[in-house]
Amino acid sequence: MSLKTLVVDDHEAARLGLTELLDGNVVSVTETVADGESALRQLAEQPFDVVLVDVQMKKMDGLALLASIRESHPDLPVVFISAYDYPIYMARAVANGAQDYVLKSDPAATIEQTLSYACSNGAALPNGLLDRLRRKMTETIRAADLPPELPVTPREAQVLRHVAFGLSNREIAASLGISVETVKEHVQNILRKTGASDRTDVAVRAVRLGLVD
Repeated sequence: MSLKTLVVDDHEAARLGLTELLDGNVVSVTETVADGESALRQLAEQPFDVVLVDVQMKKMDGLALLASIRESHPDLPVVFISAYDYPIYMARAVANGAQDYVLKSDPAATIEQTLSYACSNGAALPNGLLDRLRRKMTETIRAADLPPELPVTPREAQVLRHVAFGLSNREIAASLGISVETVKEHVQNILRKTGASDRTDVAVRAVRLGLVD
């Protein structure tokens, strides 16, 4: 039985294109809507196996919609789709509980496989875009591998990597499984040790020094 899929995208051409592209045995595009509010109404009215959401939408972006979906449907697989593979989008997708992330340029088979895996396993397709980034975000960083310009502990380096991706304290806490207060303490220590003026300053330094490569 094909997966009942809700497509959320504020461009009509994208909705029509995805419906045509995914019209097969694996995925059945049951409904398409143009904004997050309409998506939430559809989810309240009928069951879906998975939601495919555009990251950038004018009325309610994909991340805001994901937060609302998690409140009412905590276990429903949500996969982001975008024309761009910007690390900050994907990092925020990881932190906010998206199952996976695909590109609009991906072949139909890749998108179908991603949606199917998200439904069957509740996780990102192994070695896909989101899986690789998730592992990068949570991997242990050895103190010996850090440049002298970043005199921080391995745990602080993990937090700094998240800061460099543009994540909020809440998102960092969710990604690393620690409290928001602990994140705040780490950020304060990072700023003190590096002499950075603020989060933006230290994030720029981290990017320049290759912490998010």
